[in-house]
Amino acid sequence: QVQLVESGGGLVQPGGSLRLSCAASGSIFKSLRMAWYRQVPGRERDLVAAITQGGSTYYAGAMKGRFTISRDNAENTVYLQMNSLQPEDTAVYYCNAQPPRLGYWGQGTQVTVSA
Repeated sequence: QVQLVESGGGLVQPGGSLRLSCAASGSIFKSLRMAWYRQVPGRERDLVAAITQGGSTYYAGAMKGRFTISRDNAENTVYLQMNSLQPEDTAVYYCNAQPPRLGYWGQGTQVTVSA
């Protein structure tokens, strides 16, 4: 079993930046393709970005060029650097494997982009 703990969210003005972290327990982390997802109330949880075990990355269309996903296998941590944030990026951000595993969902971290 893997436990995931997200952190780094907060309130930021449009155009600002945040760096999210996801700390994972368990040695299985290194063997997992990992991803960040986000959810706004009343909507499905959407894939934001993913990273393979070897570091290859994928980004959903609206995030390309603004967000960067990375991982540190030695620290069992996945990061999401978010730049040029816009109000539409406001959501709760979660990390999980890709495809997501039901038992891995954490509490998420709230990101609010507002002037």
